[in-house]
Amino acid sequence: MSASLTLPSTGGATPLRARMLPLLGAALIAATYLMLVLFQPAGAAAGLSSWPAVAAFAGYLAGAGLLLAGVLPQLSTTVVALIPVGLVLNIVLGQFVGSTFVPLYLDSIGTVLVGFLAGRSAGAATGVLGSLVWSLFNPTVLPFAAGAAAIGFLAGGAARLGALRPYLAVVAGIVTGIVAGVVSAPVAAFVYGGTSGAATGAIVAMFRAMGDSLLASVTKQALISDPADKAVAFLVASLLVLALPRRIRLQFPLPAGAAARRGQD
Repeated sequence: MSASLTLPSTGGATPLRARMLPLLGAALIAATYLMLVLFQPAGAAAGLSSWPAVAAFAGYLAGAGLLLAGVLPQLSTTVVALIPVGLVLNIVLGQFVGSTFVPLYLDSIGTVLVGFLAGRSAGAATGVLGSLVWSLFNPTVLPFAAGAAAIGFLAGGAARLGALRPYLAVVAGIVTGIVAGVVSAPVAAFVYGGTSGAATGAIVAMFRAMGDSLLASVTKQALISDPADKAVAFLVASLLVLALPRRIRLQFPLPAGAAARRGQD
């Protein structure tokens, strides 16, 4: 078994710090997202040479830091070691697929995997951190960090409800994709003009040619691409979890909790 970073329990109650820090982190991530949507800064995707990008990066980084500060004392070293793996998986797949004409992203499989194994806060933090690291050499992904956090959070929530089963993972992925599409559409429309990817940009252009507004076109594109993308991501992540040897799988909080609940039935 891996060494635990968990602090001594006080009567089974969750420490106030462990509850408040993730809430503060989520609020800061949401505030940064609203700043981007409401003010629509032109330099948000221009790299860290512009103040809007620096402000967005700082807001998302601080939010991710608060999420991790609240959840890390409750995680094992096995879970902590998984987070960088999730980051690399997101970036490698996302960078590759983003350069093709496939109307999907596949840049959230690592986030979903961490959410499935370690829970909502760890999943959300992985999503944000992945976007921040990726933005250092591909600044266009930075404004989408809030959507990445939402995906990780929803993956952790879905795992608690039994979405580690592949057929339920697909359903959870579709629902998450709808949420992610609604969250990301204003950013894609207002910051990028709807051209954030090769294949997805072509879909937006098609709706624009049909007479739809920019936001309507981007939202329709997102509601086509995102549910399909997240269904694939959730399915792949669930299969990866089930492929782990049982003794390794049970070192992670959510699979261990699911096994314990089955044992009580």
